[in-house]
Amino acid sequence: MAGHHAKYDDMVESSGLTMENHRRCSARAGKGKRLWKKVKYQLVEYHCLPGYLRDNEYILGHYRSEWPLKQALLSVFSIHNETLNVWTHLIGFFLFLALTIYTAMKVPKHSVKEDLANIIAPLMMRPITRWPFFAFLGGAMFCLLASSVCHLLSCHSERMAYIMLRLDYAGIAALISTSFYPPVYYSFMCNPLLCNLYLLSITLLGISTILFSLLPVFQNPEFRTIRASLFFGMGLSGVAPILHKLYLFWGEPEVFRTTGYEILMGALYGIGALVYATRIPERWKPGKFDIAGHSHQLFHILVVAGAYTHYRAGLVYLRWRDLRGC
Repeated sequence: MAGHHAKYDDMVESSGLTMENHRRCSARAGKGKRLWKKVKYQLVEYHCLPGYLRDNEYILGHYRSEWPLKQALLSVFSIHNETLNVWTHLIGFFLFLALTIYTAMKVPKHSVKEDLANIIAPLMMRPITRWPFFAFLGGAMFCLLASSVCHLLSCHSERMAYIMLRLDYAGIAALISTSFYPPVYYSFMCNPLLCNLYLLSITLLGISTILFSLLPVFQNPEFRTIRASLFFGMGLSGVAPILHKLYLFWGEPEVFRTTGYEILMGALYGIGALVYATRIPERWKPGKFDIAGHSHQLFHILVVAGAYTHYRAGLVYLRWRDLRGC
């Protein structure tokens, strides 16, 4: 009988040890899983990246590589080499959203009310349409938001990177195209043929650029300068309507003011494209600007500054046409 009790006690003790070992193994497995996740979502160096994520060899580290969507989304709040790329344009998006609301609510729809006594022509008393100005604001918001999402999610997979980069290029083309709408429409609104010709030309150029950007070869690093040149060329095509505007309205102060804004905008965009294409300053000190200060971040800041400059020009156009009419 005593032997049976001893055997039973041994079984209980053995069972207890087995359960304890199981708990310890489970704890170790859980700890190992957490450690694996931590290691898996660590930032990696350039030479560890798959080919599709290799774009700038002068940024040496702090890359996210093939992260799940959840972790990629949450990384908006962490530090890596895309953090400032995301936030420079995300803040820009909210800035232009606020400007759009302000323009809709506060910018007078008919600023000639205070001057009605001095106005005779009925045309001058009609509010000037705002759609070209809001088209530009919409294009700016689309560009900035698309850029932020692209920089945030492209690390997920090759397929996602392909889709996001095409969205980014479409946003850039949309911003450039819609930037033409206010100056072209408000400069040539009294000549519908010229107005429609310019608007159609830049719209078709923007669509062509988007279609060209859908080609897979367009993303190859060796096409970086071609990409920058293509978008730069789109912007440069705006010289024609600006010179035409100066010829038609030479001597009017609003024309000189808007042209000054447009020259500043073009300079900001042009410097941004140059910085983007030449990869300055990180090419001078590879690895030193991985987190902050590299060319793409500077490009983003210059784009926001250029778009805001164009917004200021748009306000001048609105008041000019509200007061002047045709």
